[in-house]
Amino acid sequence: MRKLFFLIQLMPACYLLNAQSIKVYSNPPALASIKEADLKKDLYALADAHFKGRSGGTIDEIKAAMWIGEKYREIGLKPAGDDGTYFQYFNIWRNRVNQQSFVKINNQSLTWWSEMAVAQMANCNINAPILFVNKSEVAGLSADQVKGKVIAMEADPSMYNPAVSLPSWRYARSVQARYGSPLIAKGAMAIIFVADEVGEKTWEDAVANFKQGAYEVDGGPAMSIKNTVPVIWVRSAAKNILQKGDAFLNAHIIIEQYDYPSVNIIGKIDGTDPTLSKEYLLYSGHTDAHGIRNPVNGDSIYYGADDNASIDVAMFAMARAFKKNPSKRSVLFVIHGAEERGLLGSKWYAGHPTVPINSIITVLNADMIGRNHPDSAAVLGTQSPHKNSSELVEMLYQANLEGPQFKLDTLWDKSSHPEGWYYRSDHLPYARLGIPSLMFTTLLHPDYHTPLDNAERIDYTKLKKMTDWMYRLGWKVANSPKPPAKEIGFKLER
Repeated sequence: MRKLFFLIQLMPACYLLNAQSIKVYSNPPALASIKEADLKKDLYALADAHFKGRSGGTIDEIKAAMWIGEKYREIGLKPAGDDGTYFQYFNIWRNRVNQQSFVKINNQSLTWWSEMAVAQMANCNINAPILFVNKSEVAGLSADQVKGKVIAMEADPSMYNPAVSLPSWRYARSVQARYGSPLIAKGAMAIIFVADEVGEKTWEDAVANFKQGAYEVDGGPAMSIKNTVPVIWVRSAAKNILQKGDAFLNAHIIIEQYDYPSVNIIGKIDGTDPTLSKEYLLYSGHTDAHGIRNPVNGDSIYYGADDNASIDVAMFAMARAFKKNPSKRSVLFVIHGAEERGLLGSKWYAGHPTVPINSIITVLNADMIGRNHPDSAAVLGTQSPHKNSSELVEMLYQANLEGPQFKLDTLWDKSSHPEGWYYRSDHLPYARLGIPSLMFTTLLHPDYHTPLDNAERIDYTKLKKMTDWMYRLGWKVANSPKPPAKEIGFKLER
């Protein structure tokens, strides 16, 4: 009892109110079929160099998806994709800068990606003087001072916190959100950021991301780039030229567009209850990682072991358990394509489900569940405004007490957290539809989105504990008399 009370103390206050209602249940019937050895074997296979990092929209992602489909068949899942298969193909549209584009300062061409990079694309043809401002002046600039001008400024190293701003290229996004967006709102014609010491340190990683351009699903709102204001980064050596007061920008930026295939992999286990089997619990993961990019320690394959092969192999293990002992409700296993491109697979499935969307009563998503301290974890969607089912959250805490007894981090689910991670994984499109949704995670680490996120660095004992927890919760949801109730008045802050 002392241990139980201690663990409850670690949980958010919203759960303390319901502490007396906790009921401790026996283990789900097939819990023992989840084995650490299976998790390890499957993860080493999926995060192998053979799949070359499984980049979204590439043949390597498709190859990995075929392998996942074969795992579904071996486990005994029923196909739940299109045309009687495990697969749901969809198009993703890529917008990127055409190589005929150019950027010149004082009529001197800047070399793409080494001297200059475009962080926000816009079809444009600009010939205008450059106004250099100090970052301390930005907030006080009026629209009349900014409108129709090219504004240049040095980036702000205080925007970078390496403990949370991962991967490092997100620093550029933070700078743009803090300074670029307000200047654009005031009518700036273009923004030029001069790399500071952090910008120089993170340049190669940022450029690798900028080169990719922007992606959207077929028919999505960002399928075509509507920006009219480019955001350009230049190296620190350009600062002296820009500060002199007579610098001039000549920029001709052309955006080109391509479409690529991606695919969701969908299997199901039918429920045993004649009525409840028409409802679905959905487990969610994603296939893709980041392919081949900048080398680290001589290795350029971004294996994506924790992000996100860890949950994919956990889904295999849970599927084996549900196959051995089916629940009353049916269970969907959806491994989405192109998550790293902007949650594209989950956006597509939420808009084009292969079962009636109102029959999906809960989504249990996970992103990175195999690293960091062995006794801690986090679940996003447990705090307002992200919480959309108090009943589901209570069941989550019950499952934790009955099983792994993790100490739960609550900071990353706060709307004030600078990384906004709630908005960066595949539960989001479902949550926006009002479906009770949670995201399990063991949080970020320095190997995130690098070749060092490999199978050797996974804590397989912890991965099994996370898998057990997700299975325990799923078993509760899939057998409860009623679905978890939706939160009245649920509305996300974005």
